[in-house]
Amino acid sequence: MIKVTVTRDQSGLIHSFEMKGHANFAEHGKDLVCAGASAVSFGAVNAVIALTEITPIIEQKGNGGYLYVEVPSISDSEKAANIQLILEAMIVSLQTIEQDYGMYIQITFKK
Repeated sequence: MIKVTVTRDQSGLIHSFEMKGHANFAEHGKDLVCAGASAVSFGAVNAVIALTEITPIIEQKGNGGYLYVEVPSISDSEKAANIQLILEAMIVSLQTIEQDYGMYIQITFKK
């Protein structure tokens, strides 16, 4: 199962997210849940970098089974707001996957 943990700060802004595990929906290379979750998360990170020129703190481990992304401190309020919008859109997309494939992906939130 893919486990996604989204951490928000005291004001509700996304501070970081962590994805770990494999969906095991299908064999490697044909796993639609894993491919969808990967595309959504990496697409969001790439959008943050391309559209805001801010590179988050990124950590990857293992054979594609771990991704940690942390939003750095940003003084530019417009860029910070854009990062939040991109990450909120990522969460909506992941929740859409979770609605149909909840046995293979789980999203939790913490403060």
